[in-house]
Amino acid sequence: MEVLYPVLKHPMKELVEYIARSLASDPDAVVVTESIEDGRTVFRLQVADEDKGKVIGRQGRVAQAMRVLLRVAAIKDGTQAVLEIV
Repeated sequence: MEVLYPVLKHPMKELVEYIARSLASDPDAVVVTESIEDGRTVFRLQVADEDKGKVIGRQGRVAQAMRVLLRVAAIKDGTQAVLEIV
């Protein structure tokens, strides 16, 4: 069983939120939640149904690029981070 702990707003969360809002047709529907699971930070990105394709991109390229940026930011921070698109 995974234990979820709320954490304070983090620059990595703001990065994911900024990218998703820039891509989305409905930026107000973008929600990024953050939790700690198994010693790593998990960011869950929710967007409007019509924006999921834009955020994921062709063959998942946009989502993969966001994950790479998040991973690099986490390494600089000395942590581990994961992005889930729900």
